[in-house]
Amino acid sequence: MSETTLTETAPLDIALPPTQDELPYDDGVPMESERHLLQMQVLIETLQLGWVERQDFYVGGNMFVYYSLEQVRNKDFKGPDVFVVQGVPRRERKSWVIWEEGKGPDVIIELLSESTAQQDKTEKKLIYQNQIRVPDYFWFDPFNSEDWAGFALRDGVYEPLKLDAQGRFVSQQLGLTLVRWQGSYKQVEAVWLRWATVEGVLLPMSQEQAEQERQRAEQERQRAEQERQRAEQAEARAEQLAARLREMGVEL
Repeated sequence: MSETTLTETAPLDIALPPTQDELPYDDGVPMESERHLLQMQVLIETLQLGWVERQDFYVGGNMFVYYSLEQVRNKDFKGPDVFVVQGVPRRERKSWVIWEEGKGPDVIIELLSESTAQQDKTEKKLIYQNQIRVPDYFWFDPFNSEDWAGFALRDGVYEPLKLDAQGRFVSQQLGLTLVRWQGSYKQVEAVWLRWATVEGVLLPMSQEQAEQERQRAEQERQRAEQERQRAEQAEARAEQLAARLREMGVEL
């Protein structure tokens, strides 16, 4: 965003350009439901775990994204439910300030509800298309998994994405897919939106990773026990052989 635009839209009592420490970052409005909160956590934690070795991305949720100081003047502080930015340091943020970070989100996902669906499908979609220019935009209804859609920015306009042969949306920006997965997350059984590789491997949830680690530890324990048993059996055979040799009068 140009300095001229910031100056023209800035309130008189705010320094230019404001940083995330100077901008509001909490409107006190909770997520729509527990399901919405859990779905947001699924998308955030699985990407963090799946990309654990990477230090060049940020994934956030239910936090403000600032693209214009006009938002400050109008107190328009609503932000995406989930967004991903690549090519930036992996560190904590209070909010995402585009003129401070140098770029906006590469992917945004909105979680629909009865009170937000219309805005997510129209007003917010236009903001992401025209103001922030987010390359990939998706929406998903946690209580109606059939209501999901994906869009890619082409020549400044969102074009609807088609599901691939496996029924997934592909994010070219992330090199990942979004899939609907039936299962339990934190004891809630539902259809969840999840990240997966192009090859079809789901990025793990924390509970799945913990179970995988438990299984690996159990396998290691079993291998160690098998080695111990083999060693004991070998020792017993050696003792039996020595006893037979002594019976035969062979000095050992």
